[in-house]
Amino acid sequence: MGWLRFLLLVLVARPLALFLTGADVTGRERLPLKGPAIVAANHSSHVDTLLLLAIFPSRAVARVRPVAAADYFLRDPVIGWFSRHVIGIVPVARLKAGSGEDVLAPARAALAAGDIVVVFPEGTRGDGDQLGQLKGGVARLAEAFPEAPVTPVWIQGAGRVLPKGEAIPAPLNCAVLVGEPLDWEGDRPAFMARLRAALLALKDQAPPLRWS
Repeated sequence: MGWLRFLLLVLVARPLALFLTGADVTGRERLPLKGPAIVAANHSSHVDTLLLLAIFPSRAVARVRPVAAADYFLRDPVIGWFSRHVIGIVPVARLKAGSGEDVLAPARAALAAGDIVVVFPEGTRGDGDQLGQLKGGVARLAEAFPEAPVTPVWIQGAGRVLPKGEAIPAPLNCAVLVGEPLDWEGDRPAFMARLRAALLALKDQAPPLRWS
């Protein structure tokens, strides 16, 4: 199944993402090429995941595993199969957070297997390009894998391409800015503050969007 996922991502998803967004990518060389590694991005559209899969080099894309809500992506057998075997999601049971169940166990297993785990610390899609409140799961993953770099990524404009609640994307330009990786320094609140500051700094550097 791995070869099918690789071919679909490289030959279908990547050209589709570039067609829809004309993605302007800054700092692509900072993306991790092997795991364990964590990529933390803002989230305003399902296009975010497609864009992130599209900007990784072909030699690394097979290791890229986006964390996604199990209640949303596994609710339908067909969507669930596509999400697991093509997108390669790491399903997280977010509705069980606080129940005592270790909802981050699948993400930890992916990191332990040497994957590059993509997380959206806001926890859900926002209403545009503003950064919402960040949830602490990414800090718990960084603490569990202190050797894993955490690379901040700001995605500008994906909410225009496929806004929340819409099903048909519109071709509009997006920008993707990749920041310097953050190291785990032993303190969750401090880590979350550094991550938020890094994401907002990338947002401030975002170029004007074309095709407006």
